[in-house]
Amino acid sequence: MKRTEAGGNETGASIGEPVRRAARMLAAFLKWVLLGFAAGVPAGTAGALLLLCVARATALRTAHGWLVFLLPAGGLFIVFLYRICGASNPRGTDLVIEAVRSPEKVPLKMAPLIFAGTVVTHLFGGSAGREGAALQIGGSLGYGVGRVFRLNEKDLHLLTLCGMAACFSALFGTPVTATVFVAEVVTVGVMYYSALVPCAVASLVGAGISRLFRFAPAGYAVAGVPAVGWRSAALVTVLAALCAAVSVLFCSVLRGAGRLCGRAFRSPYLRAAAGGAAVALLSLVFGTDYLGAGGGVIAAALKGRSAPWAFALKLLFTALTLGAGFKGGEIVPSLFVGATFGCAAGGMLGLSPSFGAAVGMLAVFCGVTNCPLAAFLLAVELFGERGAALYLLAAGVSYMLSGYSGIYSKQRILYAKDGLVFRGGGPSQDSP
Repeated sequence: MKRTEAGGNETGASIGEPVRRAARMLAAFLKWVLLGFAAGVPAGTAGALLLLCVARATALRTAHGWLVFLLPAGGLFIVFLYRICGASNPRGTDLVIEAVRSPEKVPLKMAPLIFAGTVVTHLFGGSAGREGAALQIGGSLGYGVGRVFRLNEKDLHLLTLCGMAACFSALFGTPVTATVFVAEVVTVGVMYYSALVPCAVASLVGAGISRLFRFAPAGYAVAGVPAVGWRSAALVTVLAALCAAVSVLFCSVLRGAGRLCGRAFRSPYLRAAAGGAAVALLSLVFGTDYLGAGGGVIAAALKGRSAPWAFALKLLFTALTLGAGFKGGEIVPSLFVGATFGCAAGGMLGLSPSFGAAVGMLAVFCGVTNCPLAAFLLAVELFGERGAALYLLAAGVSYMLSGYSGIYSKQRILYAKDGLVFRGGGPSQDSP
């Protein structure tokens, strides 16, 4: 009888522990679904509003070309706005990346500041993207939601990622890419798998809110996608290698322009005015295609039409804009550079210029962000699954050959890109 009772206790204990473990996992799952939704609503709404405001600002500037000559005044306003709000030395997206893996706080005022700065930049024709604003706005709002719920430091990190994913997804309509990108970009080589569920929820919420604003998801038709074979794989490898070199050039020019503008003009007001004036004057010489995000030029390149020098001019315009202190982001300009370079170089190599533009977009994006999985998924979401194997090859080649450059100085690469040496988490720019 005693043995039976003892056996019953042991059986009950052995059954009870898995049940309790399953209950804890279910509770954690429900918690993060709800928190992902809670972060996704404000961040997704902010992303959709930003997209709306940037679109309206771009339309206004396109209709009234003379607005570009007010770009210096716009720069002065941005500097003044940051100064009166106590953010005279903003760290931008690097602050958000650092906050995901440290006790660093993300101030809520970052959201309205980068929102206003990005809209002003696009209104007057600054050559910049909008994803930098998305990551900063989303990270700030996600962190703020976490503070409202009094979450601990680890959970605050995840809510910051959720906000970034939701805002990014609302802007681009690519929830899969947004989810993987924020989990991959902070520490390359280590995915934040615990962030996948809440970030996926937040991304879907952000994309859904964007559709409520009647914004269709981004997507392009790519012509001339070759069948997978030795020839197509070899040509894509060559093109991706060239794009890796372009991505290194992109990062070097942007960093160099920032340092040069800082040394030439100690006053941020003078720097913004001079940079704005330079961009406005360049638009008189080379036209307005290189102002703003340049979505029309990207679309044309993906149809097989692009000037061979377009990528270099966009890089010049963007370097002057961001180096002078205007706001926005580097990713959309990198997509412009990649699409136009890939269109021209792909045609020379014997690929379809349209397909070359698609490969160039994802390869340069991969090279400047060090995010091969996100780059591959971006290609699939934007261009469809046809040619997916070649897109994956291009992402891998660009990632390996682009070295340790990158647009985010606080990003860390834990493993050497040759796969042989453990790097211990040093910053990618400082210790290759």
